[in-house]
Amino acid sequence: GLCLLVLRVFIGVHVFLVSCALPDSVVRRFIVRVMCSVLGLLVRQSDPRLRGAGARVFIANHVTPFDHNVVSLLTSCNTPALSGAPGFICWSRGFMELGVTGSRAELVDSLKEYSAQQGNPPLLLFPEEAATNGRAGLLRFSSWPFSILDEVQPVALQVRRPLVAVSVADSSWITELLWTFFVPFTVYQVRWMPSVPRRADERSEDFALRVQELLAMELGVVSTRITAADRTEHMKRLRHTAQRLPFAPGGDPGCGTSAWALLWGGSLVPPSLPRGAPEDVRVVAMAQQVKEVLPHVPLEVIRTDLVQTNCVDTTIANLLEGRVHFFPENKEPGDLPAPSTSQAAAASGIQGSVPAPSSKPAPKQFAKSPVERHLSLQERKRALYDYARR
Repeated sequence: GLCLLVLRVFIGVHVFLVSCALPDSVVRRFIVRVMCSVLGLLVRQSDPRLRGAGARVFIANHVTPFDHNVVSLLTSCNTPALSGAPGFICWSRGFMELGVTGSRAELVDSLKEYSAQQGNPPLLLFPEEAATNGRAGLLRFSSWPFSILDEVQPVALQVRRPLVAVSVADSSWITELLWTFFVPFTVYQVRWMPSVPRRADERSEDFALRVQELLAMELGVVSTRITAADRTEHMKRLRHTAQRLPFAPGGDPGCGTSAWALLWGGSLVPPSLPRGAPEDVRVVAMAQQVKEVLPHVPLEVIRTDLVQTNCVDTTIANLLEGRVHFFPENKEPGDLPAPSTSQAAAASGIQGSVPAPSSKPAPKQFAKSPVERHLSLQERKRALYDYARR
């Protein structure tokens, strides 16, 4: 891997120089595509007859920071730079600088003027506005790319590589480039789809949703309502959790099977925990968190369930709801610190008619009525969850 990395760095410099020296043409795309195969970038396409069938705007899902470079190896297109400082780095990565730093409305107006000139290549846009691994679902499409023209052509991208995840959350484009050079190969599959026109009186939001559903069906994934802003907020929460609990597993909150990890290829362990850390170290750290919330549960029972769930919240739920049987230790659940009055008030404000957990410990005696026992269990579960979230 290291030998490939060093060799491909030198070859990559030559690929960059060749792509800069030759004008945009079929010959240039063929030469650069062959040289990229030496770098381990294998590009395949299906239904090439649908490519460039009069469409001026290509709409694609976003998987890696180099999706626009891969598509440009097959057809002439430009992708506007939406973030990052303009300059040499932006130009060298293959983005088109429009000089627009204002709102999305100004960007749309500038792209409309660009598309009105017939001599310009088509636009390649990524409405997700954030990269995912493409295995679970699509982020919600933004509506502004569908406000430029009344006809778009969807392009389905799928990327696979051995040994290393395709898209890892919070990784930079340089990291992705080095991993691409390190692994033996990375296969990009480009599938051209028929153009989709806008229906009569169809809003841009509805147009975007319809194209998103078509792309999701083509890729065999789910069309989600998770936005790029949700992704950013989720990553902030992960970093905050990693700083507050260094050995807490990544996820929301701590679940290894969450949809977030599937969407972004995120690690189940935060950056503060080394990759080489033994599995039992993580289990012990998570078991200690569960033990603080449920001190009456034997530690061995907690560890056994954590090995199966790899999620603190799931284990707590299993123990509270009786899915895991155990003999309690001396400490009672009622001995736990009760949630504060402000937390109870906030919970009651959110849950509406659901009664807030009492500020005093739950009664230790066994209720006579089944209804009272059920209410007591729900109050204890709510109090324990509030205490765990503090």
